[in-house]
Amino acid sequence: MTGIAPKRGWLPPLVAALIAAVLQTAALGYMVESRASILRNGKEVLLKTVPVDPRDLLRGDYVILSYDISWLPPALFKGGLPTAPAETAVFVRLAKQPDGFWAAAEASFKPLAPVDDSVVLQSQPFTYYPSSSENPSSINVDYGIERFYVPEGEGRVLEQARNAEALSVSVRINDAGRAQIRQIAVEGTPVYEEPLY
Repeated sequence: MTGIAPKRGWLPPLVAALIAAVLQTAALGYMVESRASILRNGKEVLLKTVPVDPRDLLRGDYVILSYDISWLPPALFKGGLPTAPAETAVFVRLAKQPDGFWAAAEASFKPLAPVDDSVVLQSQPFTYYPSSSENPSSINVDYGIERFYVPEGEGRVLEQARNAEALSVSVRINDAGRAQIRQIAVEGTPVYEEPLY
């Protein structure tokens, strides 16, 4: 009895489609769970926002946020500044202040170990270019928490509060220094809280 032998190593289209769907679902689940893990287990800090140029106020359905820890003076950097351009991240030690907000106490281009009740926040990767000036200006860093998405048309109140310096942001930071926005408050009253999922 002769017949056609099936090809070895060939997957039927339905099996291949199922494997692709499972892999995509797993990747999406990992991204959602990593964000939720920070919100669930991270240490909470309260950050003070600062006004943003009105030309960049509201783009679509999100509000632009800037923090007093977004601009770091060179004197804050432990170990000095790089002398050549570098693709890097900044590590910022945050310490709780008497007013309840957290502020930058130290920064470094190398990882910092948490000490006492401080928290270390890691910036997004960026390319650092050294200044040719003897007194370089502050270094601007992003932490991945500079946008907050709101329902359409509801951003104006947050923009006005931000520009009046009445907006505060509660952020959760995990042990690796990654942050997620947990809550937005105006004059200390919560107006938006981020769900885990």
